[in-house]
Amino acid sequence: MKRLIWGVSVLALSAGLVGPMAFADEDVEDITLYRVFVGDHEAGKVTAFDLDKPENLWTFETTGQNKLYSVNNGSAIVAVQSDDDAVNFIQSGISLHSHGDHSDIEIKDPHAVQQTLTGPRPFHVIDHDGKVVINFDKGGYAEIVEAHELLHGEIESSRLNQTRAHHGFVAPVGNAWVTTVASDAPVEGDAAPTRVGLRAVKEDGTPAGDVATCTGIHGEAFSGAFLAAGCKEGILTVTAGEGGPVTNMLTYPADLPSGEATGTLLGAKSMQVFVGNYGAKGLVVVDPADEPHFRYIELPFRRVDFALDPANARFGYVLTEDGSLHQIDVLDGKLSKSAKVTEPYSMDGHWNDPRPRIAMAGDEIVMSDPNAGLIRRIAKDDLKEVGTIAVEGKPYNIAVAGGSGKVHEGE
Repeated sequence: MKRLIWGVSVLALSAGLVGPMAFADEDVEDITLYRVFVGDHEAGKVTAFDLDKPENLWTFETTGQNKLYSVNNGSAIVAVQSDDDAVNFIQSGISLHSHGDHSDIEIKDPHAVQQTLTGPRPFHVIDHDGKVVINFDKGGYAEIVEAHELLHGEIESSRLNQTRAHHGFVAPVGNAWVTTVASDAPVEGDAAPTRVGLRAVKEDGTPAGDVATCTGIHGEAFSGAFLAAGCKEGILTVTAGEGGPVTNMLTYPADLPSGEATGTLLGAKSMQVFVGNYGAKGLVVVDPADEPHFRYIELPFRRVDFALDPANARFGYVLTEDGSLHQIDVLDGKLSKSAKVTEPYSMDGHWNDPRPRIAMAGDEIVMSDPNAGLIRRIAKDDLKEVGTIAVEGKPYNIAVAGGSGKVHEGE
């Protein structure tokens, strides 16, 4: 029996579903496959297709507009519908299993998990250490989903209660948990309380430490041994300690533009570094361990979206509102190349207006282009477009699953 799971017909495979296969011998096949998931800006649906064979197409109906997250090494997609109080899960159909010197890959059709989560305004999603954690901003709690159960098409979850409902996050750190904390000050109407910091808690939400100050805490990411979060004062880092989580504030240096802060962070996978936004026209490269902790990159126009390359941690990519895509050299802290890839998309207007989003897929950057109704495929080495894929509606948020692996005959 092959390790490859036949989610489509043998005829479809022979027609080239997964591209050319290199046969090292009769028992092993090398396969590279990336599958793209696209959320529509207006309709409640997710469209999925294989990047190299977009005729392999699937559509999943949801309640509302989706923010998409690829979790558990790409084996599942989380579709968060904040305005419709729902979270859907999709098995990507691609599973990678590392064996040290190589990975095995299993491929089948993507499949919607029948069970969903509902609750007041789900928003931030954290995927770390086998846990997928979804914060319900107006519910005052986070749902902790066991990532491995998603592989079986099941949702097994527990709830961590917060002291007060707010726009925040909950994250595992070692054997402990941390949660953002909101101010006790009263608010008017439907306004959200201000966020004041981060605190260690037990899995039932009981406080297990003091609040580490982090005014307006927003945005979080893991890299190496560190969790990092953006604050008005700087970047708050968290590491696991014998007595519980250990926090440290990396204060913004005086040479950064004043009056700005970081609210979105991305963490590199193969080296210990973060890249975050800093104001509308800047990025910061953050070294959580060694000084200088911050390096500032000024952008020529306001930032639309940015991503890090999981296959080569030295580089990231940022799209600016003039329609240009720029390669970020993380080690040198600068933009290393640029190319025009789409029409301008102004950052004026509502934060959720339809604008492009980017994600990495091996040697390519995939970019949604809502006004054109396209997914653009851009080669990461020279930033040249290598193809486009038409998607009905207004393609908006995107997530990618996939990679390279071996399929073994006779297993």
